[in-house]
Formats: sequence, C-alpha cells, structure tokens
Amino acid sequence: MKKWLILSGAILLEVMATLSLRGAIDDPRWVILAVVGYSGSFVALSLLLRMGVPIGVVYGIWAAAGVALTAVLASVVFGEQFTLPIGIGIAIVIAGVVLVETGHGPDAAKPAASTEEVGA
Repeated sequence: MKKWLILSGAILLEVMATLSLRGAIDDPRWVILAVVGYSGSFVALSLLLRMGVPIGVVYGIWAAAGVALTAVLASVVFGEQFTLPIGIGIAIVIAGVVLVETGHGPDAAKPAASTEEVGA
C-alpha cells in the first residue's frame, strides 16, 4: 500500500510540474513549481527503486499515468484540445504498459546465497 501511495505522489508531482511548464509561458515564476515537482517526483521514484520495485513497473506506470493525466488536465485547465486520436493514443500507451508488465515470464529463480564463511 505504501508503495502505491509513493508512486501516486510521484505521478501527481510530475503532472503538476509539467502543467507548471505550460503555465510558465505566461508567468515565468511557474518554473519554480516545475523544478520542485520534477525534483520531488524523481526522489519518490528513487525511493521506490530502493524499496525493490522493478524499474519497468515504476517507470511504466509513472510515464503512462503522467501522459494520460497531463493530457486530460491540460484540456481542462488550459483549454487545449482533447480529440479522439489523443484518447486513442492514451489508450494505446496504457495498453502498452499493461503488455510490458504482463508479457514477461515468471522471475528466474535467484541462486541461493552461500552460507559458508570466508576462511572457515
């Protein structure tokens, strides 16, 4: 549960940062929020990797969710177009992540660690 909360935070921070870049077109002060958002997102992603979550899972979900949320929120916040091809593209991105995450076989068995002490 904690890992999903951290990943959700990383996604939200990245989306906030990306939308802030769009806001910086009109007011450069938004760049500060972009830097904070991207920095926080990368810290959260590195924390997930330290917790043992595979990079393919972390990056795939983060990127796909970020693309989808950014496209939807950009249309709401900035009035950018949200067309059928954009919706189809988002669906393809999400389907791609699902295929990547479910398309590999079970993890190969890891060799057992040696219990012998050096020099014993």
